[in-house]
Amino acid sequence: MFDYQTVYNAYTALIAGLITSVHCVAMCGPLSCAFAPTKAQDASPQLVLTCYHLAKLFSYALVGTLAGAFGSVVIRSVESSWLNYLPWILVLFFLMVAFRLDRFLPKPIWLGKLYRQVTARFSRLQKPVAAAVIGLASPLLPCGPLYMIFGLALFSGSPLKGAEFAIGFGLGTLPLLWLAQSQFMRVQLKVTPVTLVRIQRGLALVAALVVAWRLRTTLGIEGAENWVCHPF
Repeated sequence: MFDYQTVYNAYTALIAGLITSVHCVAMCGPLSCAFAPTKAQDASPQLVLTCYHLAKLFSYALVGTLAGAFGSVVIRSVESSWLNYLPWILVLFFLMVAFRLDRFLPKPIWLGKLYRQVTARFSRLQKPVAAAVIGLASPLLPCGPLYMIFGLALFSGSPLKGAEFAIGFGLGTLPLLWLAQSQFMRVQLKVTPVTLVRIQRGLALVAALVVAWRLRTTLGIEGAENWVCHPF
């Protein structure tokens, strides 16, 4: 049996986060206005962003843990051979990003309304506290790729693996989003949004091809077990 954990892990989730971070900047970057310090004496911008991202990672870990715990029960009840095809969902995810089909993923509108209510209610608190609360509420964002990652965490195999998978995705989205929120990109970034999207789509396509190559033994194609590189 193919060990699907060799590609279905936190490293793959990290790559998924890096690839979808352009989408995250477009959606989450403007949200920094809700807790960004307006004066130098309000709070350190780096402290505020640290509180936001740590709280966000914690909430991702919590959702991933719950998803992994629930999904582990489902996995134990199915045929083991069925798990061979599970990682192909990752290939589908990367292909959807590459061809921008992730825009059409269903998004629970009511969760977005709840997120806006939380943001409006707590944005008046001290900036680090407001940032932490908004970070904790980030799983409520109407984000198709985020919900797909949480759905994939269902099949991670255990609560711990689910948390690792969700945290890996969160860490992947962090660098570019941090730069956008700290306004560093307004001055330094010389790459146009169109170019960023093209880079994102290209990386997603490469990731899909690499994972598909690793999974070819699940389709009866011999020789994949002799491939010694393990990029994921």
